Amino acid sequence: MSNPEHAIPFNHPCVGEREIAYVMQALVSNHLEGNGPFTQQCQRLLSETLSVPSALLVTSGTHALEMTALLLNVGAGDEVILPSFTFVSTVNAFVLRGAKPVFIDVRPDTLNFDERLLEPLISAHTKAIVPVHYAGVGCEMTTILEIAQRHGIPVVEDNAHGLFGKYCGQYLGTFGALAIQSFHATKNVSCGEGGALLINDPRFTERAEILREKGTDRSRFFRGQVDKYTWVDVGSSYVLSDILAAMLLAQLEQRQQLQAARQALWQRYADGLAGWARAQGIGLPQVPAHCEQSYHMFYLLLPSAQARTAFIAHLKARRIQSVFHYLPLHTSRMGEVFGYRQGDCPVTEDISARLVRLPFYAQLSDEDFSRISEAVLSFGAIH
Repeated sequence: MSNPEHAIPFNHPCVGEREIAYVMQALVSNHLEGNGPFTQQCQRLLSETLSVPSALLVTSGTHALEMTALLLNVGAGDEVILPSFTFVSTVNAFVLRGAKPVFIDVRPDTLNFDERLLEPLISAHTKAIVPVHYAGVGCEMTTILEIAQRHGIPVVEDNAHGLFGKYCGQYLGTFGALAIQSFHATKNVSCGEGGALLINDPRFTERAEILREKGTDRSRFFRGQVDKYTWVDVGSSYVLSDILAAMLLAQLEQRQQLQAARQALWQRYADGLAGWARAQGIGLPQVPAHCEQSYHMFYLLLPSAQARTAFIAHLKARRIQSVFHYLPLHTSRMGEVFGYRQGDCPVTEDISARLVRLPFYAQLSDEDFSRISEAVLSFGAIH
């Protein structure tokens, strides 16, 4: 077997001339902290594009989630319904406030929060419902919102994967009272580390600004609404540096080009692997007709955990990095602390053991794509 000259990574952050130019502007502006001109431009762009009342840049998607728990006054004795198949930040944000996670299984088609299982999990202690739009494909928000509204429970969207994706023509992140975005280096639009809190219910706006500014009304002071600022609530330092906001603005301004490149890559994978996948009994991503995905990733569902291990090793031998994804939270050590065990979310356990993600980034070259495709298609022939 030939040994290619370079390795193909799973992810490669997209940094170009505009990102570098904007970061340089921030560095020489003498405004390196948060809430500077680049922060304001990003927040305005997100708010106007998504048509949300307010968008606040924060230091990470994790911190945006922690802010939602504070805004909803989540505390000891409360329960929060969320999928076991998600990143640990989704659950930690609420556990940190003393809540118990109520894990819901995922759908076998989209791998999203299974809305058909939701209502029986609701109790008098349910404080929030947290759908996660896996791979940027929208959860069934019509059903989720109908159930949540009937029980008077707020919805928080974890939209870390789904920026600019849509459900029934409406942007993801604009359905729940609150929603979060991530701008981590692995996301479609990135500044290395960062996030945003989207506020769809204006009643939360003023307090969110206070929580983000260490529990002070500093934002009101800068707007001239008070003559001095003071400590008025709990909070922490959630404000993103304007240097990172500069990089983020460059990415947001190029969002259409970035999304178009990712869409083209996703479609090439889907078209090129369809016949092979059918022949090998391998699942490909499923996107309902009423969903416009964000093209965040391309994954395969291998027939078994053993096949996935062999597949990853097959690509690694050709210097191509492929990775699995979330381990079920309910079977983790912390999941056991909350009383969960193997078998509680069977679909999650099954797909988590078989899922593998292929290299996916906007600037993946035609040459590297051909190498990946050739390696993937050769797997069935030898295994």
